[in-house]
Amino acid sequence: MASTSPGYGITIRVEGAPELQPVALVTATVTSAGATITALDVVESTLDKVVVDITCDTVDKDHAQEINAALAAHAGLTVRKVSDRTFLLHLGGKIEINSKVPLKTRDDLSRAYTPGVARICEAIVEDPSDVRRLTMKRNTVAVVTDGSAVLGLGNIGPAAALPVMEGKAVLFKRFADIDAWPVCLDTQDVDEIVRTVQLIAPVYGGINLEDISAPRCFEVEARLRELLDIPVFHDDQHGTAIVVSAALRNSLKLVKKNLGDVKIVMSGAGAAGTAIARLLVLSGAKNIIAYDKDGVISKSSAGEDDMRQWFKENSNPDNFLGDIHQAMVGADVFIGVSAPDVLVEADIAAMAKDSIVFALANPNPEIDPAIARKYATVVATGRSDQPNQINNVLAFPGIFRGLLDAGARKISDDLLAAAADAIADCVTDSQLNASFIVPSVFDPQVVTKVAAAVKKISQRG
Repeated sequence: MASTSPGYGITIRVEGAPELQPVALVTATVTSAGATITALDVVESTLDKVVVDITCDTVDKDHAQEINAALAAHAGLTVRKVSDRTFLLHLGGKIEINSKVPLKTRDDLSRAYTPGVARICEAIVEDPSDVRRLTMKRNTVAVVTDGSAVLGLGNIGPAAALPVMEGKAVLFKRFADIDAWPVCLDTQDVDEIVRTVQLIAPVYGGINLEDISAPRCFEVEARLRELLDIPVFHDDQHGTAIVVSAALRNSLKLVKKNLGDVKIVMSGAGAAGTAIARLLVLSGAKNIIAYDKDGVISKSSAGEDDMRQWFKENSNPDNFLGDIHQAMVGADVFIGVSAPDVLVEADIAAMAKDSIVFALANPNPEIDPAIARKYATVVATGRSDQPNQINNVLAFPGIFRGLLDAGARKISDDLLAAAADAIADCVTDSQLNASFIVPSVFDPQVVTKVAAAVKKISQRG
């Protein structure tokens, strides 16, 4: 059975007669069904009945239903209620607006709003740069999506994308004390997206593009960077690339290999794959063989868009034309940002000694991590229930903290590389091991160090 996950956590309220020992019966039933118990509370106990709340992590929604059915099948047990903990967390949304100033008296109102606020408006008219000092702009980011490439869900549209964007806003606040707001656009037209973001930009100190499908995301980002005087960051591209680069730097350090010498096989040449490859080449990688849904990208591959052209010019130096299974023979590194089950066990076995496998497709990776660990020295995934999670939250909070603090207008490749180095440096030599190649997302030094590195580069240029 696949691993259980807090994302499918449930709480079940069960009632039973005391003589049945319902606590033991419920515990045994849930455990034998393959769930992971995280809490158990007796909420009522009388001579006639015992009521138990049991909280557990399951594999998926079908598994949760199986556990419910297993409990209900006992003649002496009654399932009163099943609560999905993830749905409960999302009820009413995850973010809200709070005032930073008190409004207790008429004087407070006069300063915060009319007539006093007019003086602030006039000051900004006189010196437009004061908008950063006197408004929310200096600490506010728009999280912009069209809902066309959400997580592993695909093109689900703006309304269904909103819970993800709310989550992103929560992460901004928790890790970098940045006020972020979801902007889910009901259009997938590049011109309309660009124009809409341009129109709302005066409110924000930065734009975080999220879950916009390739290749449109490249054009949206490029055009907005030209039009706006605030930084534009596409997290699916650059956030992923930064964390992968940091993780690979530490992994190679662990196995004592050099980036310029290793053979890297990549599965996925969309937004994330392209950004990863570009940053690795910038950092010194010389032998990347990339695959997309059409196969290997070679000098003769079809397609003339900018990203495909970049791969033609900067990857596959020997013009290898075999399939991905052939390419894996002797490979030092595999990086997957594509789809489940791209590889088989024999592919990992055929890699070079002390191999590194980053199987990042979410929620189901390109190869089962347990199988990969039989052969590879370092294995990373995108999952929070596995060691070495390649998580963008290591990057974007600190990056925007540094950008906002510097009053930055643009993002450079050097800035991305500096952020990756800062993340990698958060893992000391004494900490570095095969199961710890990147710091914890809860390590407070991560945001501080990334922000400092980004601010330094921003102020330099």
